[in-house]
Amino acid sequence: MKYYDPRADILFKKIFGRNEDLTISFLNAMLPLEGDSLVKTIKYLQPEVLPIIPDLKDSIVDVLCVDVKGRTFVVEMQMFWTSYFKQRILFNAAKMYVTQIERGENYDALIPVYGLNLVNDIFDVTSEDYYHRYTMCEPSNPDKTIDGIELFFFELPKFKPKTFSDKRMQVLWLKFLTEINEKTIDVDPELLENPEISKALDICTYLTQEELLGYDRYWDAISTAKTLASGKYKDGLDAGLEKGEKIGLEKGLEKGLVQGRAEGEKQKAFAIARAMKNHGDDIDYIAMVTGLSAEEIEKL
Repeated sequence: MKYYDPRADILFKKIFGRNEDLTISFLNAMLPLEGDSLVKTIKYLQPEVLPIIPDLKDSIVDVLCVDVKGRTFVVEMQMFWTSYFKQRILFNAAKMYVTQIERGENYDALIPVYGLNLVNDIFDVTSEDYYHRYTMCEPSNPDKTIDGIELFFFELPKFKPKTFSDKRMQVLWLKFLTEINEKTIDVDPELLENPEISKALDICTYLTQEELLGYDRYWDAISTAKTLASGKYKDGLDAGLEKGEKIGLEKGLEKGLVQGRAEGEKQKAFAIARAMKNHGDDIDYIAMVTGLSAEEIEKL
């Protein structure tokens, strides 16, 4: 049986943007929710995150939903990592948080927003952990937090299943996202035996002709962007190192590496945007993927 890659934009949205039972299972598995805090029901919202002031920036997310408790969940699958991505995720979550109440209403009406982000790239080379949780807390006492917005990032390339006894459904969903693609021949029996994962697998076996065209176009854009980004990142890093060497050996190299990475990240985002634009992708969608503004993309 042939499977399509669930990380592809069109298929990820088809799985988690149309099937409430799968999205509920996914949220409960990936987020630190237990007991009464587990998601029971959800309602999908329009994935376009509009600004509270018309002239401000808007954006589109992969899956946006709210549960019976009023908690908002913003879910995104990101194939590339750029330095803009964290800021865009925080920006989107913050918009969902502040638009819950209007002027004159009490702040105690505000309900938490969770940003769940799957990243098919490595952005933290200092750690082997694939799971990252961000909250607002006091640095000297992390247990002292201000509730409101929590962001979660999963670096998919780092994921290595250790034991099914530790958050079993999280392991299964991550195996689904990291092991299922067009090269898959034998599917892990654990995935086939689980009702939710089995249903998601079935969805991965069929695309309409229109969906298939979008699927192929998506991977063509990703492949082209990845090639361009790799070269641009190296060029940026080399330029930063060369500049650093002129400043001084030890401090220069350190500063050069920082400047090089920053320049490389910037060039990487532009390379991805340029490739996607050449493939005819929508400006808003390119902005969502790269974190660049529509104005920056239109100038490419």
